[in-house]
Order: sequence, then C-alpha cells, then structure tokens
Amino acid sequence: MDDELEQALEGIGPRLRALRTERDITLTELARTTDISVSTLSRLESGSRKPTLELLLPLARAYGVSLDELVDAPPTGDPRIHLKPVKAHGMTMLPLTRRPGGIQAYKLVIPAGPITQPEPKTHEGYEWMYVLNGRLRVMLGEHDLVMKPGEAAEFDTRVPHWFGSADGEAVEFLSLFGTQGERAHLRAAPRKRSEG
Repeated sequence: MDDELEQALEGIGPRLRALRTERDITLTELARTTDISVSTLSRLESGSRKPTLELLLPLARAYGVSLDELVDAPPTGDPRIHLKPVKAHGMTMLPLTRRPGGIQAYKLVIPAGPITQPEPKTHEGYEWMYVLNGRLRVMLGEHDLVMKPGEAAEFDTRVPHWFGSADGEAVEFLSLFGTQGERAHLRAAPRKRSEG
C-alpha cells in the first residue's frame, strides 16, 4: 500500500472522533443511527479497525459530510471551489482563492445581531471591499461611513480600520486583500455612444 493511502487511512479515526465530539454524539447514539456496533465504532476511531466503504458510507450520512471530506481525499481536478468557511471576529469568512501570496479573495458574512462597539485595528496590506447585501459600517481613520449594496471601498490597512453591521442586520461583502500592498484596479472601457 502506498504511503499516501496509508496516511489517509490513519487519519480517518481521528477525523471520526472529532466529528462525533463536535456534534456532541455518544458512541451509543451513533451506533443506533448507523447500525454499526459501538465496539466497531470505537475501534474505527482508535485506528485499530481498518475502515471499509460499508462502514464509512453510513458514517458520512450520519455526520452530513461527503465521503471525500470524511477521508480527507486529495483534490481531484474538479474546477469548482469548495469553500471551507472560517469563523473569526464574529464573522464567517469564505476563502475564494487558494494560491499562496498575492491578492486573496474572501466573501465575508456578518450575522444579524447586536451592534458591536468598534475596535479599529491596523496591519500591513491593502484591502478592497464590495458590499453585496446589507449595510456595512466602515470606520477608516477619522471617517465613519455606511456602505450600501453596490458600493466599494479601497484602503491601506495600516490606517486604523473597523467594519461591522450598520443596523444590526446581516451584511455580506467581498474582500480582496493583499499583504504586500497590492492595489485592486478596476478598468472599464468607455461607453460607445449610440448613433441616432
């Protein structure tokens, strides 16, 4: 068996245990849901039992994940971006790019909730933001702005900045961020005049 396959098989047990722990499910509850014995589930999680397709399919179904996610399969050349959301600073960030370095793209979602107290931060880089839905409050240095859908902002992140919901409702926006100070530029051709 090649090393990559062996590593993938060894990683299944800890992933199964992490999924069960995250969902706060006991082995007994999982056994009832999957029709797999408690001892088999325990041995799968500890790595003392090799996983088979017959065991992994009901587990993937019970956890609501794909089989690829369960076994941490390598990407197969599928051109679609498979978003893995990250929660930080009260927001959900969906990375839209994978390449290291250069400009990174994200979709950010601020959930509805109480309006938070602004805490401006600074860091190296340059950011471009475009509001998709909701009203985004942006504090940038001494400026306090409310951006609506279709509006964009571009700024040096060394200037103290903060953003959040302007009215407690959910906000969705796109962010392009470059750590080396790359600037995002939009270019549009001038409109041709219609002859009439």
